Amino acid sequence: MSPSSPSLFDAVRVGPLSLANRIAMAPMTRSKAGPGRIATPLMAAYYTQRAGAGLLITEATSVSTQGNGWVGAPGIYTDEQEASWRQVTDAVHAAGGRIFLQLWHMGRASHSDFHDGELPVSASAVRLEGDGIHTPAGRKPYETPRALAREEMALVVADYAAAAARAERAGFDGVEVHAANGYLLDQFLQSKTNHRTDAYGGSVENRYRLLGEVVVACLEAFAPGRVGVRLSPNGAFNDMGSPDFRAQFTYAATQLGKLDLAYLHVVDGLAFGFHQLGDPMTLEDFRAVFPGTLIGACGYDRDTAAAAVARGAADLIAVGRPFITNPDLPARWRHGWPEAPLSDMATWYAPGQDPAGYTEYPAYAEDGTDG
Repeated sequence: MSPSSPSLFDAVRVGPLSLANRIAMAPMTRSKAGPGRIATPLMAAYYTQRAGAGLLITEATSVSTQGNGWVGAPGIYTDEQEASWRQVTDAVHAAGGRIFLQLWHMGRASHSDFHDGELPVSASAVRLEGDGIHTPAGRKPYETPRALAREEMALVVADYAAAAARAERAGFDGVEVHAANGYLLDQFLQSKTNHRTDAYGGSVENRYRLLGEVVVACLEAFAPGRVGVRLSPNGAFNDMGSPDFRAQFTYAATQLGKLDLAYLHVVDGLAFGFHQLGDPMTLEDFRAVFPGTLIGACGYDRDTAAAAVARGAADLIAVGRPFITNPDLPARWRHGWPEAPLSDMATWYAPGQDPAGYTEYPAYAEDGTDG
């Protein structure tokens, strides 16, 4: 590493914002929303504990009732939900942090139990092959979704725009459009799930169209430089992976690079599954076509994160699971303090307001103990 190489602990600008370091907390669904999918005081405490990250990206948050599909996940489509997030943003800002809200529509990864018996929607009527989904009525098999009609596209775009406007009023520093991990916008991007023959399918340009319209609408609803996008070109999660993934994601990144984004967030790591349909796309592949701020994610540790930033492959690295048990992860990495081990996965998605496994992990004490 040369003396001029950037460090994980250097400040960095993201859009109009100055961030204290180059470590982001990746979005992680934790199922702690209250009745009506509102944010709660417990959620405010959780994010505030982790405000030492340069950027906090919230758990995926539904932009509409149609986008729902996860028990205990929050929303941003009602006045009550909007107001509830203010306690989170105020607390994080008081602690010196910056926070973006991740905007989410689950598409085919949902179930009719979330929609009064109506089928979930997707780009095409292609069923998700998997072990099933936890619904309000228990675990059930995935269903074949209903393909969205051409005239419904404007409604989806409007839902994202309204959610972005609500996020701004709730005090967020920006929003991240979730176009990764097999959710609705990823379902439109990928040829595996998009079999359409209209203007929203059939070519890399057409499959990008809905994402492009959503991002432009969010930029207009929130502000230039305040909208990020997350992509997962290599991922197999939610039964994804398309043979033409390189062409599709190169085109998407190129088009996104023409917009005034805060950042492009790429799940480049293979730690949680790879579709093996070609050589995986790297941060360098995206750096070659996207001129703005780039965030890498998935499976990074202190050394690999530092190396990616030092060589210029990414401007920030997003870290997920280690933040669960290490609320002060950036300080631990900076000082070389040991990390607390990962907790039992059974505690990661426990609905309700029990702080166990959520806000009860202590910061590191300099006497060599946790707590």
